[in-house]
Amino acid sequence: MDAIEEYVDRYGTRHERELADWIAVPSVSATGEGMVAAADHARELLVRSGLAPRVVETGGWPLVTGHLAGPAGSPHVVIYGHYDVQPAGPLEEWLSPPFEATIRDGRMYGRGTGDNKGQHLAQLLAVRALRDCHGGLPCSVTVLLDGEEEIGSPHLSSTLIGMREELAADVAVWSDGPVNAAFEPTVALGVRGVVSFEITVRGARSALHSGNWGNVAPNPAWELVWLLSTMKAPDGRILVDGHDAGTTPLTGAERAALEALPVDTDQLLAGVGLDRLDRLEAGVNERLALPTFSINSLTCLDNNEHRTVIPAVAVARCDMRLACGQRTATVIEAVRAHVARHLPHAEVEFKAMMEPSRTLPDAPYAQAVLSALGDNALFEPAMGGSLPIAALTDGLGLPCFGIPLANVDERNHAPNENLELRRFHAGIVTAARVLTGVGRAGRSAHS
Repeated sequence: MDAIEEYVDRYGTRHERELADWIAVPSVSATGEGMVAAADHARELLVRSGLAPRVVETGGWPLVTGHLAGPAGSPHVVIYGHYDVQPAGPLEEWLSPPFEATIRDGRMYGRGTGDNKGQHLAQLLAVRALRDCHGGLPCSVTVLLDGEEEIGSPHLSSTLIGMREELAADVAVWSDGPVNAAFEPTVALGVRGVVSFEITVRGARSALHSGNWGNVAPNPAWELVWLLSTMKAPDGRILVDGHDAGTTPLTGAERAALEALPVDTDQLLAGVGLDRLDRLEAGVNERLALPTFSINSLTCLDNNEHRTVIPAVAVARCDMRLACGQRTATVIEAVRAHVARHLPHAEVEFKAMMEPSRTLPDAPYAQAVLSALGDNALFEPAMGGSLPIAALTDGLGLPCFGIPLANVDERNHAPNENLELRRFHAGIVTAARVLTGVGRAGRSAHS
């Protein structure tokens, strides 16, 4: 890896400029802002890294792919990333414009720095570095840049099934999300699924005076709160019957991997300004492998204004994270039935959803990927967040390994999203090590 490290040092300024240029291209899939130009830019990045590009129509925002063949008989690696980003959010909370990359104290700030442009760019630059330093790759590589991850990747699975022949690969890797808060480096073996939804409760045609109509008109806000209280208990248990149908227990190897991950609970909480855990009775690491039910926001009036009224409408935005074995269709039906039983006039609208994904610690190439990260690397059975990795594991039958490269406080989905530049540069070397390790393991298996 000496040549790769020297390459990364030599071209560090150029790589940072490429990241800044990428951040400057808005790509908000939820609104469409900049998406057409972003697909073109993603294609150009693939070309620069020596991959033969293709823009694949999906029925939504396109999937941008690139392929570069390795030596005959070498493994075929799929690298997943996504070029869409979250909306900027409250502009007044950004210290610099969200789509104008700014460097402060060794970090680049801007929407997409960590989620996910900086991380998949590090993967692309690793391909470029291997090509430039060694004249080619140690394995064949196909890059998939998804344009719809932030809206649940609704077209990814069907699109990849239609590409099954060209994606007849051996293994898949991805880099997304922050490093483990308590220990690094880690290799994520899975991701939780997600079902997001809105519950809306309506009352009168407009807000009513709380004195004149109190005790007379039903209050949608109270009705919504009462409904939510039937869905999760104070001790952390989810009370929606049937939501966890099919949940698969952790294997002995997965539980051992969880127990091997060290955690300093006090430090973890202090890092985000907390003085207590959620009331759920489980270890901190184990919690990330369990289903969740979160209220993301509660709203009654526009512009967060306060008046002494009975609101006309109350809305709760929620998500449930799914453990291995759960299915989005089952969770949707369970939530729908629960709401119908407890508050029939409430409306439920389901939004983004992804299936959970699982790869076991003894899967092919697992040890090669782990070893590439160093002697002290550990497996993390499930990353807390969600990605459409089931399209690769379940849809294509590939073992899939996550190598998060971003800092814990990357503030993904929030104002002032950022990526530590030292991690960006180190991530290029790490990604190159992984491809080299997989290539070596493939040669050993066939020798």
